[in-house]
Amino acid sequence: MALDGTRTREGNTAKLYRMVMPDHLCPYGLKSKDLLEREGYEVEDHPLETREETDAFMNKHGVETTPQTWIGGERIGGYDDLRAHFNKPVKEEDETSYQPVIAIFSVAALMALAVSWAAYDTLFTIRTAEWFIAISMTLLGIQKLQDVESFSTMFLNYDLLARRWVRYGYLYPFGETLAGVLMIAGALPWISVPVALFIGTVGAVSVFKAVYIDKRELKCACVGGGSNVPLGFVSLTENLMMMAMGLWMGAKAFIL
Repeated sequence: MALDGTRTREGNTAKLYRMVMPDHLCPYGLKSKDLLEREGYEVEDHPLETREETDAFMNKHGVETTPQTWIGGERIGGYDDLRAHFNKPVKEEDETSYQPVIAIFSVAALMALAVSWAAYDTLFTIRTAEWFIAISMTLLGIQKLQDVESFSTMFLNYDLLARRWVRYGYLYPFGETLAGVLMIAGALPWISVPVALFIGTVGAVSVFKAVYIDKRELKCACVGGGSNVPLGFVSLTENLMMMAMGLWMGAKAFIL
């Protein structure tokens, strides 16, 4: 048994060398230690407490990074190597992922349900669906507003209007966020409706052309400029949601 009471693998000890300096505590070293302990290993921890000690260690073993782990006399490597050793998923640097989109839409759905409950004492109302789309627009807008320059650069890869008028790529995140906030409040539809309809329609046409006509494989700017989400269904859905919300809110405000 280990000191914390967890069961260890009999006779299995792992040696871990990690940076533990006054101005830098290596997070991957802590993750490696935690992973080894969860896998049932007793960890022989070797903190590298100075820059000189760390450089000497790396020179001695011919490695360029720390932490480094040895199991049974065999060097496993860094944290990602350790995860691979235990058959756990390792994310590639350029790997595509839908996780950001799933997180945004899941949180938007929960927020819409929460607001509906607070306002009407029930979860499922027409306003719940409206709030879900409006909150999703706002959260997606926030992602873009974190780095407008990076977003606008990625946006130029496929948006038809931005390619003709580059400044549109800088305005888009503000328009999406503004329309979303106004639709959450149900206020000023004469602003939110045309904005949502315009950017949603241009976006849908641009994505459809790039993906389904030109057959281009691009990264989607929908969750910001650093996105690894592939352009396609997600971005098209975002734009169709804005179009649908614009039409619905416009009908409520000006027709119904």
